[in-house]
Amino acid sequence: MSKVALITGVTGQDGAYLSEYLLKKGYIVHGIKRRSSMFNTDRIDHLYQDPHTTNRNFILHYGDLTDSLNLTRIIQEVQPDEIYNLAAMSHVKVSFDTPEYTANADGIGTLRILEAVRLLGLKKTRIYQASTSELYGMVQEIPQTERTPFYPRSPYAVAKMYAYWITVNYREAYGMHASNGILFNHESPIRGETFVTRKVTRAVSRIALGMLDKVYLGNLSSKRDWGHAKDYVRAMYLILQQDKPDDYVIATGITTSIRDFITMACEEVGLEVAFKGQGVDEVGYLVGVDEMRFRERVGDEYLEDLRMRILSNDNEIVKIDPMYFRPTEVDLLIGDPAKSQQVLGWKPKYDLQGLVADMMASDVKLFQKESYLRNGGYRILNFFE
Repeated sequence: MSKVALITGVTGQDGAYLSEYLLKKGYIVHGIKRRSSMFNTDRIDHLYQDPHTTNRNFILHYGDLTDSLNLTRIIQEVQPDEIYNLAAMSHVKVSFDTPEYTANADGIGTLRILEAVRLLGLKKTRIYQASTSELYGMVQEIPQTERTPFYPRSPYAVAKMYAYWITVNYREAYGMHASNGILFNHESPIRGETFVTRKVTRAVSRIALGMLDKVYLGNLSSKRDWGHAKDYVRAMYLILQQDKPDDYVIATGITTSIRDFITMACEEVGLEVAFKGQGVDEVGYLVGVDEMRFRERVGDEYLEDLRMRILSNDNEIVKIDPMYFRPTEVDLLIGDPAKSQQVLGWKPKYDLQGLVADMMASDVKLFQKESYLRNGGYRILNFFE
């Protein structure tokens, strides 16, 4: 018989990739999505199956991590072999504005799932808890391992620390197969538009196509360990296939500044950017273009306008807005994946260059389509942060 998986946060980046991965392995996948007055299933539309279809293997349920009765009912109905708790209020900066909701969903939400499984007596059910590198915050050692002390620096990270330790507690108190994956930053072409990597690749694509003058960002000196979400969902799966539950750091072991990520995104489409100034006065300037690469990745029709812009004084493409600074900053994250490599046999297939290439190719294509429609007189929906 097929294994049954239940994924919270199924409409998110990780939920979509994990659903696709498990379906290819023959799983029956149940996903929990929040009710919205607008459709919010873009990432999983290609997996959707009409409820009237017989023998469905991808089934959606309305639910929310803040509703314990709802979660308990769904878990009782589904009787899952594996639960992947990926749902969260996951934007670190926004968690400072919504600290109570973040604690309720990200912290107590995990407890609700663990307690539901315990009360229902589901001994077979294995639980994966999506932990985060933000737990390390003001890092106590470099690189960060499974034994590095936590020092969270945001309401999001504090809520996730509760979720981490309550998962460990239920594992030790009740013998549950519950594990934490301490995932460092993982991105993709379907990353949320307000996360910095996707904000950068969207902005660079629009700048290349003449659709945007400049992008406003926060601390460009922050360093992160970035991997591809497709690699990281493989690690989630491998963690729940182990005989014994445990906690694992999932990372690439390489750290890169946001400034360098911007440079890489620009280089991917042939743009050359230079940075001047420091702190809030730092500015990124468009200083050149590799015309052969630009033609190959973007097209001829946008090249002349780009040449003119480089020659003019209107060549600022990155500026700093203090609105995007966090009240408490996390300056450096870099994970040590030794345990996950040795125990799980996990290694990433994508390096950072491959990740940037994948994201830029997708966003250039997206905005080429938007530019074509706009030039044809069609109304284009705008998305504001």
